[in-house]
Amino acid sequence: MVSSEGLSASPPPQQQQKQYGVTKPISFAGPTKADIQRRLELEKFLVNAGLYESKEEASKREEVLGRIKQIVNDWVKQLTRLRGYTDQMVEDANAVIFAFGSYRLGVHGPGADIDTLCVGPSYVNREEDFFFILHDILADMEEVTELQPVPDAHVPVMKFKFDGISIDLLYASISLLVVPEDLDISHVSVLYNVDEPTVRSLNGCRVADQILKLVPNAEHFRTTLRCLKFWAKRRGVYSNVTGFLGGVNWALLVARVCQLYPNAVPSMLVSRFFRVYTQWRWPNPVMLCAIEEDELGFSVWDPRKNPRDRTHQMPIITPAYPCMNSSYNVSVSTLRVMMEQFQFGNKICKEIELNKAQWTSLFEPYLFFESYKNYLQVDIVAADVDDLRAWKGWVESRLRQLTLMIERDTYAKLQCHPYPHDYVDSSKQCSHCAFFMGLQRKQGEIIQEGQQFDIRGTVDEFRHSVNMYMFWKPGMEIYVSHVRRKQIPSYVFPDGYKRTRPPRLTNNQQQAEKSSNENGEVCRSGSGERRLKRRKGLEADPKQHSPEKWLSISPQRQDSVSPEIVNRRFGSTSKECFTSGFTRTKEHAEVDGAGPGWHGQSG
Repeated sequence: MVSSEGLSASPPPQQQQKQYGVTKPISFAGPTKADIQRRLELEKFLVNAGLYESKEEASKREEVLGRIKQIVNDWVKQLTRLRGYTDQMVEDANAVIFAFGSYRLGVHGPGADIDTLCVGPSYVNREEDFFFILHDILADMEEVTELQPVPDAHVPVMKFKFDGISIDLLYASISLLVVPEDLDISHVSVLYNVDEPTVRSLNGCRVADQILKLVPNAEHFRTTLRCLKFWAKRRGVYSNVTGFLGGVNWALLVARVCQLYPNAVPSMLVSRFFRVYTQWRWPNPVMLCAIEEDELGFSVWDPRKNPRDRTHQMPIITPAYPCMNSSYNVSVSTLRVMMEQFQFGNKICKEIELNKAQWTSLFEPYLFFESYKNYLQVDIVAADVDDLRAWKGWVESRLRQLTLMIERDTYAKLQCHPYPHDYVDSSKQCSHCAFFMGLQRKQGEIIQEGQQFDIRGTVDEFRHSVNMYMFWKPGMEIYVSHVRRKQIPSYVFPDGYKRTRPPRLTNNQQQAEKSSNENGEVCRSGSGERRLKRRKGLEADPKQHSPEKWLSISPQRQDSVSPEIVNRRFGSTSKECFTSGFTRTKEHAEVDGAGPGWHGQSG
């Protein structure tokens, strides 16, 4: 293997013959002098960007993991005693703590949470022992804050901060009375006689171990992954829950590129990453190894047998049994956004290789609020900070469903771009945060005269599903409204005010704009950041500056909407309630199922 210092462009012949992954490498080439220089510049950039934690913080994380290990051990011993086991069993009883995710892969940064798995004996269960007894133990500890159990998640988890360090704690009960300290979690025997949620809980650690075994050079993999995670966050495409990609997805994509270019250094691998994935023919799956089937009978990803697997847009398959698609949350809309961002990354990397750009250009933040003319604003409010944390977590987990519903109800002609960042309006008296989604007509669609996308019913369905939250409390509310770019609230901008408008277009750009408008399309500039104007009908009517917002995205002006629709109001709900503190009651908020000042022309 090439070590982290091994920069030779001519690796030993026997290494060149080794194959990683399911296909032969694209290239065995090592770095040139220019590649080595670019690697040094990239690594310097990552250090200066603050992506590496200090020795003090690393030491504190180790201490916190040690404390959690002691807490879960005492918890298991307590339960063993209560259930009448012998003194010897009580003495032997224990639980084992494993880290996974970015911490286990060695790519975590300052302030990152620690994904943690607790493996306990067969008689200690998740439903009562973990989510009630251990929860209460943690709730009584001074070091523990922001404790949030999420038992109904796809992978059940308990979230909290321990002495300021964020922890996501999973639990897996395996079919052993005593869990050995040296438990080999990679061995398939840990999956004997366990249920599906336990398999999913165990798989995080098993996948991380397999990834590190399947890459040619772990250090090159780590540097490349650290770089691309940072890039994804800057470009707004890092969020599994929103329908983009999370940590394990990015790790698997990077690992596959490492397999395809086994002797490349990180600067080369970043460039090759964009080169590979701009050309990838989705939904062909990304796999680090062949999918293995085992006699245990757990379902594995197989679109030939499982109809649901055929609907996956961007399959990225985990390498540990049972192999699953880790990116099932990706939708048509979010895949489109990611492919645009891959194109952006590919363009910048080509310029870097030609010495026409620096690494800083690759990490320019995505200007989301300058990229669309129409947005959905989802306001989430609660009585206090603790209620907002739980309510926000639930609503955020459902936002992906809103994207899918809009795709479904508009036959994918209205494209959504959910932005995976929340924004807080500190002027509100109640606890508040807001999410935004960019909206645009699918490029190339022919616009029919008078055609509109009326998504009021879609949003009503979404709000109804969100309000089914089993832990709902008074004060927990959600408001969904359509806003235009010029109506975006100032609190979303870093300095509290909106950016100045870009310079006027040149004659050539105006000509291109005119051509685009005639086709009813929305176009991006070469960098993908600035949009040319839509056809005139999509310009905001002056009336749109009022808090009464409409949701029919149309080539028409709003003044063409029929009077009976415009005059439609929502009972006694006043616009001041929404704009001056979210004081409406739950009953008022659900009048006509649409939210504040909802107007639009029915289809």
